[in-house]
Amino acid sequence: MSTVDRTPQQALRTASPVPPSPVRRTLDVTVALALLIALAPVLTLLALLVGATSGRPVVFRQRRVGEGAAEFTLYKFRSMRAGCAGPGVTGGADARVTRTGRLLRRLSLDELPQLWNVLRGDMTLVGPRPEVPHLAERYPPEHRWVFRHRPGLTGPCQLRSRAYAAALDGRPDPEQYYLTVLVPQRVALDREFLAHPTVGNVLRFTARTVVYVVSALRRRGGRS
Repeated sequence: MSTVDRTPQQALRTASPVPPSPVRRTLDVTVALALLIALAPVLTLLALLVGATSGRPVVFRQRRVGEGAAEFTLYKFRSMRAGCAGPGVTGGADARVTRTGRLLRRLSLDELPQLWNVLRGDMTLVGPRPEVPHLAERYPPEHRWVFRHRPGLTGPCQLRSRAYAAALDGRPDPEQYYLTVLVPQRVALDREFLAHPTVGNVLRFTARTVVYVVSALRRRGGRS
């Protein structure tokens, strides 16, 4: 079988999947369902905003690597220009990002449709960042263990997303920098959380995510 014929699960040669505990899964479903209902008006307004300023499609769909290296379709509000080619990682000053998309990314609002992924069981509330297949297959072998775990809507790496994006700006080969410099840093942070993936830690990172978004909103307001 050639490399192009292999699925990510075969190419990554991961060990058996490590799903969240039943208690965490119950928390995932409860929180995701509650937020999807409570935020329905916000989701509708954001969809209208993206459609009015960037056109269709409003929702961006992309294959990502999930638990046990199995692929799933991830949903986000589209924040980049349609049809733009480029690297599989996005810098803080990436020209492909639309004006509306830049705002959505700064406030992490583009990620809200992933609550549906959490409800479906593709993702969990807190876990590793879901990776695109072509980058996952290029991970150094010693870091591929992370694909045993279910990816998260938020997590220690996602809370550093702005700093990671800024670090990619101006790199001649952003994907290579990401894989050789940022991936080891990210996996080390994921290992820290996954060593103790308790409900208490899930709630702690969820609270930190709220603070992260609110702080971004305040900075945005301060510049208005």
